[in-house]
This record gives sequence, C-alpha cells and structure tokens, in this order.
Amino acid sequence: MSFPFETDGQVSAEEVIKVPKEYGINLDTGKFTGKIVEGVEAIKIWIYNALKTSRYKYNIFSWDYGSEIEDLIGHAYTQEYLEMEAKRMVEDCLMMNQYITGISDFNVKSEYDKLSISFTANTLFGEVRIDV
Repeated sequence: MSFPFETDGQVSAEEVIKVPKEYGINLDTGKFTGKIVEGVEAIKIWIYNALKTSRYKYNIFSWDYGSEIEDLIGHAYTQEYLEMEAKRMVEDCLMMNQYITGISDFNVKSEYDKLSISFTANTLFGEVRIDV
C-alpha cells in the first residue's frame, strides 16, 4: 500500500490545465450577464477586467493585478513611444495569467483624452481579439 499522496510520476492533462471560469460581462455596457463563462470567453473577461483596473489603486487586488495604461492618456507622447510603452504595459498586465502565452497584432490609436488599444491575445485555449 502506498501513501495516499504518492503518484507514479504521471499527471493527466486535466490536472495540469483547469478550464478558467469567470462571471459573464457584456463588454459593451460593462454589466454582468448573470451567466458563468468558460475557456477563451472567460480569459477575454479576465483581460477586460485586468486592463480596466488601475494597478496599485485598490487594496483588494495584489500589486501584480491591473494595468497602468491610464498613465498614457492626456500626454503628448510620440506615436512610437506610445506604441512601445502601451505594449509593454499590456504585456506586463496580462502575462501574470497562466493561460495567456503572448500578444500579437498590437495597435494603438491616441487622441488627447482617449487611448484605443487592440491586439490578439494568444492563450492555451486559442486566440481572442481584444479592443479596449
């Protein structure tokens, strides 16, 4: 008889990768839908929430959660600097999520009081297009 926590060294894929779940949000209105979403849709909701949450502002979140993107709004940065810094900030925000492997097709458009960012998030469950 073996100790209850001993394994033979093999781990199934289900034990390694758990399907993420989040409360559903209508991304146009920001309101809860009352449903629970899974997989790539849950990752999309997590990305939305993480990018919309200001880092260091709320004590309920760790200092690793959230973004600093709002610091770029309202400044006369060059387009090159804006793209470079926005991409760094988005990667810094998202790469703490174990399901996100990277981002691609990154675009930034800036007006004085508005910053629009779009990219593709590459995840363990597939790609998801994000427009914020």
